[in-house]
Amino acid sequence: MSSTPDIQFRPLHHDEWEAFQALRLRSIADMPEAIYPTYKEESSRTPEQARARITETDHQVVFGAYRDGELIGIAGLRREALVQVAHKGILWGVFVHPERRGGGIARRLLQALFDYARRAGVRQIHLNVNIDNPRAGGLYRSMGFEAYGREPDAMQVGGRYYDEDLMVLRL
Repeated sequence: MSSTPDIQFRPLHHDEWEAFQALRLRSIADMPEAIYPTYKEESSRTPEQARARITETDHQVVFGAYRDGELIGIAGLRREALVQVAHKGILWGVFVHPERRGGGIARRLLQALFDYARRAGVRQIHLNVNIDNPRAGGLYRSMGFEAYGREPDAMQVGGRYYDEDLMVLRL
C-alpha cells in the first residue's frame, strides 16, 4: 500500500464494486473512444461480474486512488496464468476523475501499481492507447513506455475507426 498525505493508493476490495463501476461509467461517458467496453455494455454488468473484475487474484488487480475515502482514480493490471507468459501484464482502464486531474494522481497511481507488479514477478507491462489521446500517450511515454507498433482500426466508435499505439514498459 502506498500513500501521500492526502491520497492513498491500494488494491480495490470486492465490496467496492459500485464505486468502481460508477468511475468506469464516468470514464466511458467522458471518452468513449479511449475505453472499452461501451457504456451500455459496462452498465449491464451484474454486481457479481463487477466484483469478479476487481477481486485481487494471482492474475489480476485493480488499484484505486482514494482521497478522503472517495475512489477518484483506477488502473487495472491482468496477466495470463500460462507459465510462459506470466511475466507480462496488461494495463487497462486507467482513469482519474476529471475534477481531480492535474496533480500527478495518475502518475502516482501507476507507480503504485508498477511497484505491486514488480513484487508479483511481472517483468513487462503492455498497453494500447488511442493515437488521438495525446495526453494519455504522453503520460505513458514519460513513465518509460515505448511504442513497438500500431494497430490500425483497433477500435470503432460511432462509425469512426481509431488506431492504437502498442506500448511496453520493462520493469
